[in-house]
Parts: sequence; structure tokens; C-alpha cells
Amino acid sequence: MALISDDIYESAINNCNGNYVDTIQANSVCSKSLQSYEECTSRINFDNILEPVLDDDEYDVGTLALNNWGNMEAVQQALNVHQGMVGKFEEINSTLHYNQGKNDTVCYAYDIFSSYSYHKKLSTKSCRALIFSGDHDLTFPYVGVEQWIASLNLEVEAPWKPFYVDNQVGGYLTKYALNNYSLTYATVKGAGHVVEIYKPKESFVLVQSWFSSQGHSSDA
Repeated sequence: MALISDDIYESAINNCNGNYVDTIQANSVCSKSLQSYEECTSRINFDNILEPVLDDDEYDVGTLALNNWGNMEAVQQALNVHQGMVGKFEEINSTLHYNQGKNDTVCYAYDIFSSYSYHKKLSTKSCRALIFSGDHDLTFPYVGVEQWIASLNLEVEAPWKPFYVDNQVGGYLTKYALNNYSLTYATVKGAGHVVEIYKPKESFVLVQSWFSSQGHSSDA
């Protein structure tokens, strides 16, 4: 997306040995490359590079609206939430705890670095999977998703092609298969990390078509 130059990219690739996170042991050339990358991207919204970056003292209007919606009595009744079961609804509930092998831990304090092993195991089962990415998501860029899908060594059943919404390109998809396993991977044009927030109609068309096992058509 033209956020960094080819020189910065190639220098990081050639000198960082694939380690762009733990930079303490990085050599001087790698460190300089990563500093240049940081300078170019530190004020970029990683969830959607086209959106403005929010500072700590700013609040996402969408999050505020979601919290207000989730606390409406009519909404909780529609979702069959039992009264008294939950207190105030928040998008990120920091009061939740769970046990992770050690002590009681605050939720969201433990990250799963990779879910690849789960996908690898699923690829040996009889099931269908749909994975989609926003093509403006820098949190989990689509090129990285494509790389780990490629490492599953699936066969391409239907090559990369566009799908349409209202006679416009909504994104692109590829279908893979291996024995009784089927995986459809799609990118949604113009979407960020949480695809359905940025492109709700395109997301609906994509998921609806996948559930119905029909072609991804326009005007859906």
C-alpha cells in the first residue's frame, strides 16, 4: 500500500533474519531498517490504513455506540440475556478472568501467537472453512494469511477471481480443497481488520453465498 519504500522492505528482509519483534539482539542494519519502518507507520491506523489513527485520549464513536446498544434492555431481551447475569456491557470487559495454567489471569492478557496448528489439524478433517481478510488491514495483512494458507499444501480448486456486490467488485476469492476438506479464502475490497464493520454488505454477501454453497453473485 506504499507505506514503506522498497529499500526499507528489502533491508529488513535481508538483515533481520525474519525477526521483526524481538529487536534487542538485532544487528545495527536491522535496527536502522526497523526504525525507518516505525517512523513510516507509527501514525498509521493498523486496523484500517485509510482511517485516521486515534490517540489515547480519543474514543472511537463506533465503540461508544456498540456499548450503548449492548446496554439497551430491549437488546438484552432479544439476545436472551438473563437479568442480573451481566452488569454493564462493554466491548472489552476487563473484569473477566480465566485460568491459564498458572494463576487467575485477567482476560486479554494472554495472546495466542499463532493459530496455525489448529488450521493444520482442521485441514485433515471433513469440513468446510471460510476465511476472509480486509485488504486494508495492517494488523493481519492479507499477504500473511495467504502465506500460511499456502503452507497447508492444499490444492487450488478455483483460482483467484472477483466476487460482486451490486455489480461492483466486492473483493477476490480463491477456493482450496484436500480430500474432504474445503477452504474458501477471500479478501474484501476496502475493508479493515473487522471486515463486517467496514464493509457490512460485502461481508453479508460473502458469508451468505458460502453458507448456501452457491456462486458469489452480484446484486445479492
